[in-house]
Amino acid sequence: MTTNNQDKLVFRIVLTISLIVFIAVIILNKKILPRPEIIPLWVNFLPKLNAMINATCSVLLLLSLYFIKQKSILVHKKINIVAFCLSSIFLISYIVFHWLVEETHYPENAPMRSFYYTILISHIILAAVVLPLILLSFYRGLQMQVEKHKKLVRYAFPVWLYVTITGVLVYLMISPYYTF
Repeated sequence: MTTNNQDKLVFRIVLTISLIVFIAVIILNKKILPRPEIIPLWVNFLPKLNAMINATCSVLLLLSLYFIKQKSILVHKKINIVAFCLSSIFLISYIVFHWLVEETHYPENAPMRSFYYTILISHIILAAVVLPLILLSFYRGLQMQVEKHKKLVRYAFPVWLYVTITGVLVYLMISPYYTF
């Protein structure tokens, strides 16, 4: 397969994965999927797990930046693979949690409500936008297409870092209001 054909195939795969994730999140928010009558207790731990994963990914992304600046490509690559795997686990955990548990709403009279929703909305929008950028930058990096990788990462890195940091902030702000 020529590089151009391979790039087109990868782009289609990335677009498909991104759309599937986007549709899954919409379906979860619309509560279309039936829930089991009994929710396992371990599900209540998932938001904390997700916050820990996001915090870890934030650190890994900063380490990745450090090591690429040191021209340590192999360490940079390994760190990014770990961050990618953790983010994939996060995504699965997020989907499971939001499928099984009723949404928690930030109290209307809480003084930080506007700030919370500003962070939450920006987090959600940028999480949707960054997924295809991450997938494409991984492809370019693994193919050692350095210039194309750099162009993508110029946008993907700060957005991914923002999403991981704000994921922790969202958890810290909403967790006092969980009812489980």
